[in-house]
Amino acid sequence: MKTSTIALAAALALSACSSPSDTKAQEGVFNEAPRRVPGDAAGVKASFAPVVRLAAPAVVNIAAVGVQQVRDPFWGIPGQRQTGSIGSGVIVRADGVVVTNNHVIQGMQQIRVTLNDRREYPARVILADERSDIAVLQLEGVEGRLPVLNLDDQEEQQVGDLVLAIGNPFGVGQTVTNGIISAVNRTETGISDSSSFIQTDAAINPGNSGGALVDMDGDLIGINTAIFSRSGSSSGVGFAIPAAMVRQVVNAAVGGATAVVRPWLGVKGDPVTQDIASSLGLDRPQGLVVTEVYPNGPAARAGIRQGDILTSIDGAAVNDQNGLNFRVGSRDPGDAVQVGVIRDGRAQTLTARAQRLPGEADLDRARVIRSGALSGAAVLVLNPALADALGGDPFASGVIIGRVERGSFAQAVGFRPGDVLVSVNDRPISTLEQAGNVARGSRVVIQRQGRLIPGVIR
Repeated sequence: MKTSTIALAAALALSACSSPSDTKAQEGVFNEAPRRVPGDAAGVKASFAPVVRLAAPAVVNIAAVGVQQVRDPFWGIPGQRQTGSIGSGVIVRADGVVVTNNHVIQGMQQIRVTLNDRREYPARVILADERSDIAVLQLEGVEGRLPVLNLDDQEEQQVGDLVLAIGNPFGVGQTVTNGIISAVNRTETGISDSSSFIQTDAAINPGNSGGALVDMDGDLIGINTAIFSRSGSSSGVGFAIPAAMVRQVVNAAVGGATAVVRPWLGVKGDPVTQDIASSLGLDRPQGLVVTEVYPNGPAARAGIRQGDILTSIDGAAVNDQNGLNFRVGSRDPGDAVQVGVIRDGRAQTLTARAQRLPGEADLDRARVIRSGALSGAAVLVLNPALADALGGDPFASGVIIGRVERGSFAQAVGFRPGDVLVSVNDRPISTLEQAGNVARGSRVVIQRQGRLIPGVIR
């Protein structure tokens, strides 16, 4: 029954593309009817070919080769081992700028890109952003203009919209799969704290990473980046980085930046639960309760207060910290954003201006301590820009360990790069001088990968 229904719909769609007076169409010769982007459900059942024809030429295959340093497990002799990676990418500028996932090319020395028409180009990385898992490549030796995909970053997609995933699964060559948008604004995925993902049930498999998620206009709405699967193959739960974040990284790369600048509002909050909503008289859980406002930061200057319920950024709903980070982080520094808040039961809109995080994120400025319990540790005083660059909490304070010298006392007692020294003998630590005076026998609290760990330096 299902098969005959689809066949009937396809026949109706094809006949609708031709005039009733067209004798060939009436005789059943449909293959000469002009194909165009489907305009309705019946047309979609007929064929995705018009959309594929628009999008596929700009989707590329990527093969990367690297060298990994290894040590012989028996003799301990150092050596090298060649590693490889296969993935996909999308041409976004006619001069050969390609977007892919950072994990496709990370640690690789040679990158080769193959177009759909089998042309091949060497490529170099012009910007790799590990936090968003986006890398921007420049093809070398390009003559003329290459096919491109238009970036659609308007975020007008809705759950249920039809999409196509185009990439290079398992290295077999360019492959197209179709599905729908299963969800938008997915933040609690564990993939990244700087993106709000599009979820799709279009089949995404190993090798599809960096490929295109396109809508029925043939526009790029996302870069396929991850799947949830117990087997390693598609289980219908795939995630794509939205085009808004892709555009931000591309603009930074072609503008000559060496890193992506993500502005902030200087506000931190917790999701509104049902209990919190009931206590505040809200009809449903929404937004996040503001728990901290950075002194003299953008939010503070806009009038946002601790205890406010922050519900939206520029009209887009925000329900957790990651969602807020993405909405603000995908803007440019200096952009005005409309912040929806509920205060004392009344909804209002405040205007804030997204700004760069204060401070410097330069790890090269770390000072190596030569005495005391931290001897051999290179340390820096945390600031919002540094904490954010390291993937931590911009509101965190303390002294962070940038690196630990091999064989040092700091290594012997268990300190690691990335540890944040929060307190010593129950007193907060905030200066390099304090870090240099930490003695053996001190009680310390460190923050490691989001966990507070107390201990005594022996």
